[in-house]
Amino acid sequence: MHSLTRPLPFPELARRLRALPPSVGPVRLVAVDGHAGSGKSTFAGRLAEALDGAPVLHLDDIATHEELFDWTGRLREQVLAPFERGEPAAYRPYDWRARRFGPPRELPPAEVVLIEGVGAGRRAVRPYLARLLWMEMEPEAAWSRGRARDGEEQRTFWDGWVAAELRHFAQDPSKPYADLVVRQTPVGYEVLDGRSAGTAE
Repeated sequence: MHSLTRPLPFPELARRLRALPPSVGPVRLVAVDGHAGSGKSTFAGRLAEALDGAPVLHLDDIATHEELFDWTGRLREQVLAPFERGEPAAYRPYDWRARRFGPPRELPPAEVVLIEGVGAGRRAVRPYLARLLWMEMEPEAAWSRGRARDGEEQRTFWDGWVAAELRHFAQDPSKPYADLVVRQTPVGYEVLDGRSAGTAE
């Protein structure tokens, strides 16, 4: 896929994603990965709108304080396995303040489903993906934005998070396998082919 025009034409990207073959059951699962604070949630929300309200799974909902990255089994059991059967998924979002899982939330096996969060393009998930998008931002800049967003009360959490994220990407990088690289610009976004952007090995 060649670089799209600037600012990013979300409808064109949505059209291209819909044209892909299903990757897990009837679903085209599209991951948006990148460093914490790089703008994944905002971008995924804009893309979901262009996809006529496509469902979005936020990985913050299946991670926990004790399992920042050890959520692969939960994702497989609660989301991927039902999608493989063409059934709705049902996961229990984690409440980061109460430190417990909440009531089940349904995720329909829509034409396109977005999954966003740090590690969305990890090794165990990539076989189920139709496309992997990487939000391009220097980690220190992304973490700075994230810290500013979350405030002083989350400072201790962020100190632990940065170390955990560094370990995760050192062991299981996503960026080298990205199909598309997304960069924020003063007027929106640009999307580049992962290989031409230098992410492919």
